[in-house]
Amino acid sequence: QAQLVESGGGSVQAGGSLRLSCAASGRTFTNYAMAWFRQAPGKEREFVAVLNFNGNRTRYRDSVKGRFTITKDNLKNTVYLQMNSLRPEDTAVYYCAAGVCSGYACLDRRIFGSWGQGTQVTVSS
Repeated sequence: QAQLVESGGGSVQAGGSLRLSCAASGRTFTNYAMAWFRQAPGKEREFVAVLNFNGNRTRYRDSVKGRFTITKDNLKNTVYLQMNSLRPEDTAVYYCAAGVCSGYACLDRRIFGSWGQGTQVTVSS
């Protein structure tokens, strides 16, 4: 059974950095778009970043552009989210997801059929 497992979350002060990892097991997601979403308390899960199935195109939500970077290591079957210059408003549970999509469709969480369990990121001011 395919499984996505996130790690790397934690607590940092504003301006700090974290790198989240999402390890896939049970199958490879080489031909899947890989994405990160996040959900803050009392809010809906929102798109953060996506890497297309080719690994050559990325999209980010506006508030994280220039601060977050999504990458993938196919040999390790792992996706990363490097988060720099963190802000208190970045506090949320971050989820990794895999799906079959292209273009702006990949911003829709309903497209993604495989999800990890989430990892907490807390940014204090």
